[in-house]
Amino acid sequence: MTIRIIKYLALASFALAALVSEGFAEDRVTEKCAVSEFAMGLRFQQQSAEIRALQHQAYNIAAEKLDAAVAKTKDPSKLAVVTDLDETVIDNTALLARDLANCHTYDAWDTWLPWERDGTPALIPGAKEFLKRVDRLGVTIRYISDRSDEQKEHTIATLKKLGLPQVLPESVLLLGPPKVERRELVSKDHQIVLLLGDTLHDFDKRFRKAPLKDQKELVDENADKWGTEWIAFPNAVYGSWSAAPLTKWDAKTVIEKW
Repeated sequence: MTIRIIKYLALASFALAALVSEGFAEDRVTEKCAVSEFAMGLRFQQQSAEIRALQHQAYNIAAEKLDAAVAKTKDPSKLAVVTDLDETVIDNTALLARDLANCHTYDAWDTWLPWERDGTPALIPGAKEFLKRVDRLGVTIRYISDRSDEQKEHTIATLKKLGLPQVLPESVLLLGPPKVERRELVSKDHQIVLLLGDTLHDFDKRFRKAPLKDQKELVDENADKWGTEWIAFPNAVYGSWSAAPLTKWDAKTVIEKW
């Protein structure tokens, strides 16, 4: 082995040790982070044109259903649109991308509170236009999210900074009682005409903590509500499905050129 090769290996070993000493796990250096499996879903959620198309599509459907509901009522203020926030109205993928780059498992949610306080989420395409339409038509908006109620002032400040309407302490209902109970509070004084969300328990309490098999069955049982009363937004970066095994084609791989 030549002197040059020995020096090269010594330098490489030193560089690797320096990375580890600075807090970089060795599996990050070798690109084997446990969270790397989320990269494609996160790239789709943040960068694809298709996700924007789906988000605009969801809000277009919501606008159509909203107009129909308003046309049937004498008092639009008695109607309510209930919407989730994260990945429905606001886009938090910058936080998730930062955590993934640091090989930090972002769905442990231990970086979320600082993000609520100091983060700068973007708007989901179509969100502001739709919510302003709701407000212009005189319909009540309720934001129901599992963000921290103890940090409510920060979420309200974020929503106001993004220019969203009807952002008031009584309109922003954060984590405390389950979402179903917060929706029931809205129902006491209003007719909820639309529910918007990216997670199934944004729509019905039966989805919460239910096994995936049961969730799929409930989705099918309520097929008539999707796109009419319930508007679901795509979220490819986290959810109860993220640890589910994939179903594969049980056949030998055959490679053919096109």
